Parts: sequence; C-alpha cells; structure tokens
Amino acid sequence: MGFFDKIKQKITGVTEALSFDRLKEGLTKTRDSFVGRLRAVLFAGRKIDAQLLSEIEEILITSDVGVTTTDKIIARLKDRVRADNLQDAELILDVLKEEIAGLIAQSPSAQADASFTIDESRKPHVIMLIGVNGVGKTTTIGKMAHNYKKAGRSVLIGAADTFRAAANEQLEVWATRAGVDIIQQKHGADPAAVAFDTLNAAKARGTDVVIIDTAGRLHNKQGLMQELEKIGRVMKKIQPDAPHDIFLALDATTGQNALQQAKEFTKVAPITGIILTKLDGTAKGGAVLAIADAMQIPVRYIGVGERIDDLQVFDAAAFVEALFEERSPVDEQKV
Repeated sequence: MGFFDKIKQKITGVTEALSFDRLKEGLTKTRDSFVGRLRAVLFAGRKIDAQLLSEIEEILITSDVGVTTTDKIIARLKDRVRADNLQDAELILDVLKEEIAGLIAQSPSAQADASFTIDESRKPHVIMLIGVNGVGKTTTIGKMAHNYKKAGRSVLIGAADTFRAAANEQLEVWATRAGVDIIQQKHGADPAAVAFDTLNAAKARGTDVVIIDTAGRLHNKQGLMQELEKIGRVMKKIQPDAPHDIFLALDATTGQNALQQAKEFTKVAPITGIILTKLDGTAKGGAVLAIADAMQIPVRYIGVGERIDDLQVFDAAAFVEALFEERSPVDEQKV
C-alpha cells in the first residue's frame, strides 16, 4: 500500500471525511490550474525527456511554487527518474506528490493542533496573531476560537489592534459567532495594555486559550517590532512563557507576495507557524509549497472557505492528496 493510499484509508470517520471534502473543495481553483495542467502533459505513453521536465518546471513556476522551490522539486524528480528507471510520463505524477509532500515542514505540535489540546500546566495557552491588514486576521481569530470552543476549550480574545477603527467591531462580531468573550478598549488605546488586561482576566477566570489580535502595519517595521516586543514583555509579567505561539496570517491570493511578507515579518517576530487564508479563492495554492520550503516555518492552519468551521489544521499529506485528487463525475456536474 502506497503512502497516499494510507492517507485515504485514514479518512474513514464522518468528521474526517467531511473535513477532507471541504479541503478538496477549497483547493478546486488551484487543482484545476496547477494539477490540471500537469495531468495534461503527463499522459500515458509520453516519454520522460528534457522537454517534459521543462514543461513541468514552467507549470510549477507559473503556479506560484517559486523558482527556488521548483528547482528543488525538479532536481528530486530527476533523481527519482534515474533511480527508479522511470520512462513513462504518467508515472511522474505519484512521484511529484511524494516529493512535494516531503518538502513541506511539519509542525512538531501537529498532533496537538489536530485535537486542539494544550499543555495543562501552562494555561492559558497564549496565541498572538500578526499579519498585514486585509489578510483575514479577524475572521481567522473567530474561526480559531470556534475550533477551540468546539473542542471544549474556554477562549478569551484580546482586541489589541486598537489603531484601526473597525477592527474591534469586526472582532466582536466574530467573537459572538464563536460564542467566546472578548477584551477590548477604546480606539487608540495602548495595544500592550489590552494584551495585559486580557491575560490577567484569563488567569482570573481559569481560561484555557487566549488569542491576541495585533495591528498589521508592516510599512513601519521598527514601530511594529517595538509594539510586538512590548506586548510580549507585558504579558510575561503575568505569564513568563507567553506568548506560546506567534502565528503569521498570509493571504494565499497574493501568491509570491505572501512569501515576501513572511520574510519581512520573520525579521520582527519569532514566528512559530503560518496560517494561510483564502485558499478557496485562488489558483495560487502553490504558494503553500514556496512558503513552507523557503521559510522552514510550518504551515499550521489553512482557510478553505467563509464559514466559521472553514479554518483547518494543516496536514501536509492530506493537503497534497486533496490537491492531486482526480475529479469524480459528481464533481464534474457541480461545475
């Protein structure tokens, strides 16, 4: 039984199957653009030669996989072709799946993410979310809070993006949808003070998880760095190891620009994971590969839709399997 056959076998429960279906649905645009073009050149009977490898390389680059990551994939592909003595182009697809999955860094806490468990001895588990305005931070926080709440965890949100007038109102709406409480202050308040009050309240209430929103002003890197450092510093007065996670939210629809944002944000914060939003709205899902490979920071969550339960824990093997999944006749009728 092959690696990806085991993934399919694993998806047997109703919840897992529904989640995988949503993942497949969310990746439709990327699959049609990226994998659809690959299938068009990797047909049975075609010989593997320099021309074919050049076509695969072009498809990868134009699918926002990026030049550096594409070079790695092509090099691995050539090695596999030689080692396994592959001659038929049709056989390359499974090799590509395996090599792409191998490039994606897995989070050491992937199992904890999947079950939304936390270290009981370090409660509350503090997550700080950063990212430029417009990437979907607010909706991501609401969806993440919903996931933890659904798993039986108590959650408190801190609205520390106090510079954007509508930020608090939007976050309050999503907190209500998720059924969790939110701590906020007036527009223009000190973000660190909001974070301090949130963590203080969480400690007093015995809350399991704290999620802190932050402003997304990358154009002033020095100011952003100072602000993030201050937020971390004041939280440490209450809980010395906070924050436990700093997640960077990136908009998948921006493709290679998301990679540039990731590079800039790693200069101002010790990021522990990436959340890639809006995957359902783009054909540029190949950016997941470029970001995971170039940054060596694990993708922790992906957004595959607008619904409150459409933030999924990232599973590299399931992602690649969903990306390469062939359309069924039922899927074709939906188009």
